[in-house]
Amino acid sequence: MKDTHEQEHMSVAKVVELIGSSPESWEAAVRNAVEAASRTIRKIKGVDVQRWTAKVENNRIVEYRAVVKIAFIVERE
Repeated sequence: MKDTHEQEHMSVAKVVELIGSSPESWEAAVRNAVEAASRTIRKIKGVDVQRWTAKVENNRIVEYRAVVKIAFIVERE
């Protein structure tokens, strides 16, 4: 069994997958995903971009999309 000090320093992370979008850029799409997640998730620790996609109309990109995984610390009582 671990002592109390070791237990205090152990943490568990959870990862969720989101799709952010933006009419401006892929970077803005990632920022939008993180900002949206931060409204309901605390202690976000990282973002991993899985892939980039875009919506095209009339031969022009009209929406940039980023599929991301966002990691955050699970809070314990």
